[in-house]
Amino acid sequence: MAAFVYMLKCADQSYYVGIATADDLWKRVSEHETGAYRGYTFTRRPIRLVWSEHFDRITDAIAVERQLKGWSRAKKEALIKGDWFEIKLRARRRAGRPKPSS
Repeated sequence: MAAFVYMLKCADQSYYVGIATADDLWKRVSEHETGAYRGYTFTRRPIRLVWSEHFDRITDAIAVERQLKGWSRAKKEALIKGDWFEIKLRARRRAGRPKPSS
């Protein structure tokens, strides 16, 4: 089963990362916009779709969704801009030291 991972920018300038199965991306975005379900975006409308990517396998989409939810705001904004250099730069450890090898 295919799925989309998407990112919304909310009225309060926060970002929401979610998943939509199969070809239901626009339906899911519309549900956020209309407040069809109470949740994170319900009180943060209007929302705007700022990024999405299609995955052939839902398991891949779920893995990416979880990864993006852990990203900093700066890293999410670099993804929205498609700035891979910035994403790579932001991927470095915050302490500046290399990760210890096992």
